[in-house]
Amino acid sequence: MPSTKTKTSTKNKKTTKSKKIARKRTLLIVESPSKAKVIGKYLGPSYNVLASVGHVRDLPKSRLGIDIENQFEPGYINIRGKGDKIKELKKAAASASRVLLATDPDREGEAISWHLAYLLDIDPKSECRIVFNEINKEAVKEAIKHPRSIDMGLVDAQQARRVLDRLVGYQISPLLWQKVRRGLSAGRVQSAALKMICDRENEIKSFVPEEYWTITADYGDNFNASLSKYNGEDIRITKAEEADAIEKQLSAGRFVVESVKTGKRKPKPYAPFTTSSLQQDASIKLNFQTKKTMQIAQQLYEGIDVKGIGTRGLITYLRTDSVRISSAAKEAASEFIANKFGKEYCSNNSFSNKNKDIQDAHEAIRPTDINLEPEAIRDSLTSDQFKLYTLVWNRFVASQMSAAEFDTVTVTIDNNGYEFRTSGSRLVFDGWRRVYPIASDKDSYVPELKKGDELNCIELIKEQKFTQPPARYTEAGLVKEMEEKNIGRPSTYSAIITTLTGRRYVTREKKNLVPTQLGFDVTGILSEYFGDIVDVEFTGELENQLDQVELKKEAWKHVIEDFYGPFSKELEVAQNEVEKIEQEVVLSDEVCELCGKPMAIKESRFGKFLACTGYPECKNTKPILKEIGVNCPKCGKPIIEKRTRRGGKIFYGCSGYPNCEVSFWDKPTGELCPKCGSMLLEGKGKKAKIKCSNENCSYVKPEKK
Repeated sequence: MPSTKTKTSTKNKKTTKSKKIARKRTLLIVESPSKAKVIGKYLGPSYNVLASVGHVRDLPKSRLGIDIENQFEPGYINIRGKGDKIKELKKAAASASRVLLATDPDREGEAISWHLAYLLDIDPKSECRIVFNEINKEAVKEAIKHPRSIDMGLVDAQQARRVLDRLVGYQISPLLWQKVRRGLSAGRVQSAALKMICDRENEIKSFVPEEYWTITADYGDNFNASLSKYNGEDIRITKAEEADAIEKQLSAGRFVVESVKTGKRKPKPYAPFTTSSLQQDASIKLNFQTKKTMQIAQQLYEGIDVKGIGTRGLITYLRTDSVRISSAAKEAASEFIANKFGKEYCSNNSFSNKNKDIQDAHEAIRPTDINLEPEAIRDSLTSDQFKLYTLVWNRFVASQMSAAEFDTVTVTIDNNGYEFRTSGSRLVFDGWRRVYPIASDKDSYVPELKKGDELNCIELIKEQKFTQPPARYTEAGLVKEMEEKNIGRPSTYSAIITTLTGRRYVTREKKNLVPTQLGFDVTGILSEYFGDIVDVEFTGELENQLDQVELKKEAWKHVIEDFYGPFSKELEVAQNEVEKIEQEVVLSDEVCELCGKPMAIKESRFGKFLACTGYPECKNTKPILKEIGVNCPKCGKPIIEKRTRRGGKIFYGCSGYPNCEVSFWDKPTGELCPKCGSMLLEGKGKKAKIKCSNENCSYVKPEKK
């Protein structure tokens, strides 16, 4: 019996001890469940890591939610659907020895921590907040050693932005519903961006091309020079007669080398990525839309299960305006570059931020471990993750490498006062270009020449040309322009472009952003009645004021007051004066099967559709079927182009759905595979091939020679 008593006593002690450990656990709250899972593995059983899953409190969706008469006090409520999550966090906080708020290290993340502190009854002035720029064990544990209070400058900057956007959106949008059509929206930043796109389109439409001529002298062996000056002044040829007259003079003269200047060009590497430059480069080099870039970057930041290593974040925080990197990262890069490429490739490069005060606590976007080369972990990444990680890794490594070096030569050639000029370059040391090549860096040939050499002109080439209108914005171009003009924040660019396309204000034509008539209509109203909202300079200045709020140099409610006074007067005038814009009715060839009246082509935020002209008596609507000239291989009915409900991604499906569920992501060609008889599909992209739709068949149609 004594032995049983001893065992019971020991068991009770263990149970009591385990309960004490459970009570003493530290609660650490992050935003995303995947991040919570990764960090939980780093910290072990003494920490309870939970996710808030984004915001837990916000302004109500059903009303303005701002007490304008009481200094614009926001009326926050718990977000609908977050009740169980809030209960879980409160319960965990009640049994924790302490609570650490580890939401993202930016304004939005700081505000989420502030709202969590309110719900969990935590003093925001207490040391409850921790931040880390990268997700690995060392960074997280180091952050836990240095908790701080919640930064109310960051919180108030976020509150100011949220309230401004709500005042604009919730008071202009109903006006657009009434005067244009339901489902539209106006936004403080999106409206300025839309105005930029519409202005560019107007420039293109009003552009009048001007004729000009170029004259090139061909000396053979791929060596030529272009006419640039006459008697030391820049020359511009605007008529064919002028070009003919100059050609005669040149033909009668001699081409003599006037000067040969040699030199060196040493282009320095680009800074590591910020959010904006990453979005631009991914758009240009990978053909990623900004939304896709941010989604993949978020995955790389939150953690990837790397074979042989475990789960860890591969890049630093993705929302940053800073190009600064830590001294530890610089040292690691220097050591890596010396070992892999040689010491001559090392350079201690530093980069400065445009605004040194704002967000300099962040680093640029870089790999968390430079030794994790993209190819070495390729098997652990999806194709898109690999592409983006490679881009980030290459950019960072290149930023810490030596300048490239080119030998250059510039030759001027004289013919009776007409000056021809040509230049060439040759790469003599690749430097940072070794990991981050530039497409335009090709050696250009210039023969060895000296002053006084006479050249034999084989042919004078005259070309008639016309000036070109400005190009439409691409996503990369719009992001660059918005950053330069301080419109919004890089972290919001993706959402802005998504909203503009989602509301059908803008469509994509290849890579170009093209405003629709609806976009012009909305911009017209906003430009006439809300000039400040669409004014680029005003919007940029408002961003500067938000920065001052972050630095605690200006009270956030004062910013709102200064804005709302003029805005409320504009709103009153607009409500009385804006006339309803009648939407053009475009009739289709189809007749309503319910009432016999013609069907009209209408457009909503989800795209075009057919609607009965007998509305409201007849409310019949149906989708527009876009046939591609190919019949279903299963039932013979036409295959039509469709879009997914989420994201609007194009796919191709049988018009006999749901009775026939045949569908393809790639466009069917109408041809059948000679090996297995399945449908052949046309792939996407420049190097796309025609392949068999059968996953078990490897047939690829040979290219025509």
